[in-house]
Amino acid sequence: MSSTSTAIETRDHVMARAKSESLISPRFYTTDYKAMDKLDMSPLRAEWDAMLAEYEGDNNHDHFTRDESFTSEIRELPPELKQEFLDFLISSITSEFSGCVLYNEIRKHVDNPDIKALMTYLTRDESRHAAFINLSLRDYGLGVDLANLKATKSYTYFKPKYIFYATYLSEKIGYARYITIFRQLERHPELRFHPIFRWFERWCNDEFRHGESFALMMRAQPHLLRGANLLWVRFFLLAVYATMFVRDHTRPMLHQAMGLDADAYDYKVFDITTEITRQVFPLSLDTDSPRFRAGLSKLVDCSLAYTKAKARGGLVGRLQQAGQAVRAAATFVGLYLHPVKRHDLPAQIRVAPSW
Repeated sequence: MSSTSTAIETRDHVMARAKSESLISPRFYTTDYKAMDKLDMSPLRAEWDAMLAEYEGDNNHDHFTRDESFTSEIRELPPELKQEFLDFLISSITSEFSGCVLYNEIRKHVDNPDIKALMTYLTRDESRHAAFINLSLRDYGLGVDLANLKATKSYTYFKPKYIFYATYLSEKIGYARYITIFRQLERHPELRFHPIFRWFERWCNDEFRHGESFALMMRAQPHLLRGANLLWVRFFLLAVYATMFVRDHTRPMLHQAMGLDADAYDYKVFDITTEITRQVFPLSLDTDSPRFRAGLSKLVDCSLAYTKAKARGGLVGRLQQAGQAVRAAATFVGLYLHPVKRHDLPAQIRVAPSW
């Protein structure tokens, strides 16, 4: 069952999808700017300055420009695939622009030169990403009004440490997703149904470097990676993985068109992300466990049943929605309590995007 059961045909539909709030939709965030201003990067000064120099070099400054062949490669897609692809583009724009808005607000509210510099670079990158994807929506006569989205989208307050955990993971899993798709279509160019996928390799290296920035921030504040905070690390690992798994299984045609099995694709992405996150998290999820995998599949079943109940409406539909929400919450708790793997943090913090 596709998540795009309500057709995306007009700009109003696009904006409604971008503004929608659900457990798997991208959110906009605000945080404690005074706490961000107090971050101390001096324990990792050499690594931090080297990273800022990479941002200053801006090796992707010429990347987000469509070449002459871009438009000529766009073709009409089967209706269901087109709807899932449009949903993918809208979700991606919303996610990228969410980062842009958050980073820019932090930049404006801090005086700390290390954090202000980083947030300036992150804002630049995410703005490029959102604008570039939006151009692909406009090829279909659609588009997200980013100014309107910023003004009307609901915002969620997150403490800085929650921003670190969630953003680090979203950037790293974003890299793993994009590079896995790029490698698949590199091997099978006949399956590349839209030209935007040709940009994914250098694009996801931006995502990778963004994650490196948050890795350094967390390693420079080591209390964030021990004690009770590991319960939050565990929560965000599971939340990000589960959200991806459920969302991907509501877009079956998108993965089929690229020759990807949703299960195999997601678990490959989890493997890459888990390997990367060992740089900063002293624990990882056992995503190879049959019981863990069964739990993720159960979350997909809950999501599909919830959507079906919502479409049914009425008292029975509402009761069914409530039942599926309880079932999903119980499944999530079971996954959270599933044993994790533990390891020591490496002395070398930064990782190269080598996948």
